[in-house]
Amino acid sequence: MSVAGIDPGTKSFDITLLEGDIVRREASLDTKLVAREPQRLIEVLDGMSADYIVAPSGYGVPVTFGSEIRDARRFAVEVLLLSSEEIIAEGVKMGEVGVWVYSALADIVEHLVKNYGGRVLFLPAVVNLRSVPRHRKINKVDMGTVDKLASTFLAVHETSEKENVDYEKVDVIVAELGYGYVASIAVKQGKIVDGVGGTYASTGTLTSGALDAELVAGAGSWKRWDIFHGGLLEALGAVDMGSIVKGYERGEEPYKSYLEAYIEGIAKDVRRALTSTPKAGILIVTGRHGKNETIVKRLKELLPELDVRNLEGLKGASKSKEAAQGYAAIGEGIVGTRFGKLVDHMGIKDACGTTVDYIVHPRAKGFIERVKRAYIETVSNPKLCGDGQA
Repeated sequence: MSVAGIDPGTKSFDITLLEGDIVRREASLDTKLVAREPQRLIEVLDGMSADYIVAPSGYGVPVTFGSEIRDARRFAVEVLLLSSEEIIAEGVKMGEVGVWVYSALADIVEHLVKNYGGRVLFLPAVVNLRSVPRHRKINKVDMGTVDKLASTFLAVHETSEKENVDYEKVDVIVAELGYGYVASIAVKQGKIVDGVGGTYASTGTLTSGALDAELVAGAGSWKRWDIFHGGLLEALGAVDMGSIVKGYERGEEPYKSYLEAYIEGIAKDVRRALTSTPKAGILIVTGRHGKNETIVKRLKELLPELDVRNLEGLKGASKSKEAAQGYAAIGEGIVGTRFGKLVDHMGIKDACGTTVDYIVHPRAKGFIERVKRAYIETVSNPKLCGDGQA
């Protein structure tokens, strides 16, 4: 059985075709290209002839097969992307690349559901997992999007293999240093128990991350695409992380201060996650910037008590990101056998509810109602949480 996983990254869309636990085929397309021409990704994916496809799942949804989806476009826009057609149209008109990606993702989801039906599936995010206690979810949406869950799944698998221990013995923190966002996920006894997601974490290269509420109040008006702004690249007028790191290594300002803020922010997020898994002695670093030696070296200095490692990935992988491999591995565990035990252990099939179930701020009432209604109306068998846990 072959399973393809798609990771819709802020720099590239990666596809991993998995058979068992071995990567057989890979592809990587520039995100801006996919945003302009989503058909390019669809053509690559169709050419892989996968038995099952794990589709881009955005902010997350309980495990859902394409055959359960009544309205693929609305499901993608309102449930997976927490957006609306009006917002996407406005963002595209203004030339916001991040919103172009939203539009492309909606097109891709429509194609997959229409052409693959029950052979395509969508995955949960950290906030959907029952293994994360309710008290940690209050006023949280992004505790780690689906790609972060996928990378963490791979990290649990890899740690279990390397340390030769059962999943129950895996206590780690996974820090993803992506092209645009950072996130830290807490794993206790092989299960995700907490997460500091990209829009809630410290400043990334593209996003500002968590904001002081005084800033939110002072600005007064925000657009959906403002989450793509306020990061290091914009602040420094830089074109890539490489130029920032070079300035940092030379001790030049403002590069030194901004990159130190970035790295120290990650270390602080890791320590927040450690509160929920205090026995963790390993920090697994993944993502595009997680391979930068200068950044990793400084993280080791700030977190001397942790064994800092890079995520190596699955056999046969050479260019697809870890998140795409994780997407495929989770999918294989749901419809196949190789990763089935880990899928069951992490409770991925038991995920429930929407990503807005835990918001209590009165300002968000309309937002909460809109997303919940969209989920119930676009899925034939909505998996709501009804046990008081979520």
